[in-house]
Amino acid sequence: MPLAIFDHDGVLVDTLKPHQDSWVEMGRETGLPITAEIVLKTFGMTNAMILRGLLGESLSDAEIRAYSDRKEARYRDLARGRIELMAGVRPFLDAMTAAGALLAIGSSGVRANLELTVEECGLRGRFAAIVAGEDVGRGKPDPQVFLLAAERARVAPADSIVFEDAPVGILAAKAAGMLAVGVTSSHDADALRAAGADVVVPDLSRCDPRGLLARLDRSQSGL
Repeated sequence: MPLAIFDHDGVLVDTLKPHQDSWVEMGRETGLPITAEIVLKTFGMTNAMILRGLLGESLSDAEIRAYSDRKEARYRDLARGRIELMAGVRPFLDAMTAAGALLAIGSSGVRANLELTVEECGLRGRFAAIVAGEDVGRGKPDPQVFLLAAERARVAPADSIVFEDAPVGILAAKAAGMLAVGVTSSHDADALRAAGADVVVPDLSRCDPRGLLARLDRSQSGL
């Protein structure tokens, strides 16, 4: 059975603005040099990767947790009650399920954020696996998040399709040996193709579920 793995931010829901605002507010409160542009550039990376990129590798795990918890609590305050699925997402999830695919989430985001989306958007029970930032030791572009999602769903990586909006996520999907679909919600098509995207779309309403599954079958057979 094939598996469709969805990144969370920028693929299922448009959360760039609350993430930018929560990072910038946390930076202002703590003196960290964080701008909206930095958040866009690092979108898709784990908080630990972002913070160590800003403050250096000597940052302790406890310091990272404190900064991250503060930022993510602020994100949920800003996002709660305002979360909506992006264009085409719900019918696409329904179509993939009808075509016989399992669904999963593979995200660098914290689990509480993913659960907030699942709850507010009525998606409880829809996913065979949900892998969050806390579940992995290596963030994208390392493939660990997608490999773990496939493992938990009991599907081979070669039977999996990843839907991503960030180049680091596309790189992770290809490193996992998966078909990669790029969504141009936060990065342009050229950047996603340069990272290795097999297909690029503006949103999931432009995806053909059966066509993607047929492409997955062809890639497996070497055609």
